[in-house]
Amino acid sequence: MWKANTFSPGSLPICHIKTSYHVHNSSMKHFTPPTGILDVQSKPLHLRRIKVNVCRVGSGDCVDISQFEANNAAMVGENLKGFHSISPYDTAWVGLIENVDDSGSPQFPSSIEWIAENQLQDGSWGDAHDYSVYDRLLNTVACVVALRSWNMHPEKSERGIKFLKEISSKIESTNLDSLTCGFEITFPPLLQRARKLGIEITYFDGPFLREISALRDLKLSRIPRDIMHEVPTPILYNLEGIEGALDWEKLLKLKTEEGSFLTSPSATAFAFMQTGDHNCLGYLNYIVTTFNGGAPTVYPIDIFARLWAVDRLQRLGISHLFDKQIGECLEYVHRFWTRNGVFSGRKATVCDLDDTSMGFRLLRLQGYNVSADVFKHFKSNDNKFYCLGGELNASPTTLLNLYKAAQVRFPGETVLEEAENFSFEFLKEKISHNEIVDKWVRSKDIAGELKFGVEIPWYACLPRLEARSYIEQYSGANDVWIGKTFYRVAEISNNHYLEVAKLDFNECQIQHQLEWTNMLKWWKKCKLEQYGLKREDLVVTFFLAAASIFEPGRSAERCAWTKSRAIIQLLQVYFNNIAISREKREAFLSTFKGNSYNGLIDRLDEMGKGLYWIIREFIYELSIDTFQKLQRDICQQLTYMWETWLIESFDIIENGSFPNQGAFIANIINLCSGNYLSVSNEFLSHEESFKHISDLTNKICLHLYRYEKNKETTNGKPMRKMGRINSMEIEESMQDLLQLVVQNEPVNDILNQNVKQTFLKVAKAFYYTAYVDYKTLNTDIAKVLFEPILL
Repeated sequence: MWKANTFSPGSLPICHIKTSYHVHNSSMKHFTPPTGILDVQSKPLHLRRIKVNVCRVGSGDCVDISQFEANNAAMVGENLKGFHSISPYDTAWVGLIENVDDSGSPQFPSSIEWIAENQLQDGSWGDAHDYSVYDRLLNTVACVVALRSWNMHPEKSERGIKFLKEISSKIESTNLDSLTCGFEITFPPLLQRARKLGIEITYFDGPFLREISALRDLKLSRIPRDIMHEVPTPILYNLEGIEGALDWEKLLKLKTEEGSFLTSPSATAFAFMQTGDHNCLGYLNYIVTTFNGGAPTVYPIDIFARLWAVDRLQRLGISHLFDKQIGECLEYVHRFWTRNGVFSGRKATVCDLDDTSMGFRLLRLQGYNVSADVFKHFKSNDNKFYCLGGELNASPTTLLNLYKAAQVRFPGETVLEEAENFSFEFLKEKISHNEIVDKWVRSKDIAGELKFGVEIPWYACLPRLEARSYIEQYSGANDVWIGKTFYRVAEISNNHYLEVAKLDFNECQIQHQLEWTNMLKWWKKCKLEQYGLKREDLVVTFFLAAASIFEPGRSAERCAWTKSRAIIQLLQVYFNNIAISREKREAFLSTFKGNSYNGLIDRLDEMGKGLYWIIREFIYELSIDTFQKLQRDICQQLTYMWETWLIESFDIIENGSFPNQGAFIANIINLCSGNYLSVSNEFLSHEESFKHISDLTNKICLHLYRYEKNKETTNGKPMRKMGRINSMEIEESMQDLLQLVVQNEPVNDILNQNVKQTFLKVAKAFYYTAYVDYKTLNTDIAKVLFEPILL
């Protein structure tokens, strides 16, 4: 798979973070995490006025962040092309084309001038900031060949030859795992072309060239000549490296609609030199005009750029600033989705596993109907999965994307189960042997990305936890993508995304800390510890809410989640240890259904009275907190929900826990978010679609709650299998819930994506606590709630 970007500089995203002047509350000056649950040393917060300029990626168009909202940002359009760093190698091949009207001169003199103007100080060509012997070697030989072919800029070619001689002694000790894409195919013939021009570079003869040639023979043997002429294969990308007789009449039928051979300018330039095909020339003319004489290593890559940009925005935790633009990106990708998947560029004649895995996961989670059968195209007879035909070595990042895609499977999708098992074992082995070199990208912390991806399954991956991890792993503008040569993609890898992500994370964390302070005040005021709720239990619940629903404007939803769950825990203590008899339970229910003035409350014990007032006060305060946002008093609905839930719960409490708490928490959150404003109480109680998702969520949360409690008998360590909870029933139920949530077929206007996503968030939070051990839980709480990211 070969990558590039797609957005023109004038249409890149502007995002907005509502930054403001923060003044410390006196209680926050020396904030300390809850004792007994956090291992980190507390640090005082030092908040200052935050003022940031965010620039359009790839341009100097900077704007004050306070002037824009993310939903007003223009991101991508249907007709945008790819703009990314230039490949000296591909530019050299374009520069080799002879003028069709005047033999003896180049067809594209601007390409030769680009080469002359972009030589590096050491005499080489290639990426100026990230050194690779193979990148510099391939680029430099190609540029020297282009300059010598036209006897232009002799001093530049001499400096290039000098550089080649200097690095010849280093080449034998360089690891072949870091070869650029197709190097073994393209380099030996390029060396022969140099020698025909009288360029003496015999110092590359020897073990290195023999080893490269052996790899070349092995790779070419995997795609027979007759096959490569009949159907599109990945070898088309390296067509300039194929020697011997080629049937161009057949090969020309395998071009893309835009006239390229698998979106490769160098392969297309070679094809034009052999055939004079006008469609190829049209593609090259467009490339040279668009890139001012240069040529990228691949073009267009509109599918890849959109997918990876969306992935980065989501993993950095700032996708909520770009909802509209992300929707447009995925709609564009879906337009070009095929039964065999997708390639990095639209309408390509070949599909690859990397882009297909990323596209499948993002599209499915967005509600698009994409079939898992697409992965059968990449499965071989030996039950392995390959990115491209003829592949010699697999990419860890490709298999990580496959592993992630396989985790969003529906029931019965056996090919994804096979893909998950295969990719998990592959990744686990690579991590254990520290074999992390990737053939598609050079990034700061690929090892960390792989480890996080393997250790935290998607069901347990909470949004803010993922963001905290990826912000630390993301290289920003330092990411280098690997095609035939190195290149950079600003729309995917840039420092502006990183800057915004850090600010957004810290802003959310400040809000969460203020909420946690208020939550502690509530805990102390209500004397909840006396009733059996420890501060450690409260911080875990608040962490789950904040890590799942993190946006600053959703404070009421976090409060609803945390306090509802805390009260449920207290009720479990009460009904299991004090109000054991049916008579005492009915007394509590009668009191709740009545009011404090009817005298019924006097029949309750002290804890019963306390819980009664805690619930009543919670309902009243939550109604006030949500009134301004919702423009409606939800007190009556909240009361009805609690009353209905209590009636159901008294008779079905099992083994010390309420089996119906998951859906109840989700419903409270949905009510506070405004999702249920037009819903009657009777509708929520009796509508079949709500009953289905509620029953399934309750089933999952109950099993996960019991699974979590079992950790107490195993020293806090959960039982796992293949990176998942070791329970087939739980896994199958999570698949059922995911299918119910993401399938975009609402049976009514009320059970929409926002409503269903809340049920999934709650289930994933239960999965997380069942999955992780106590040490990991403590560390995650500290990172998400209490440790700011350094700017």
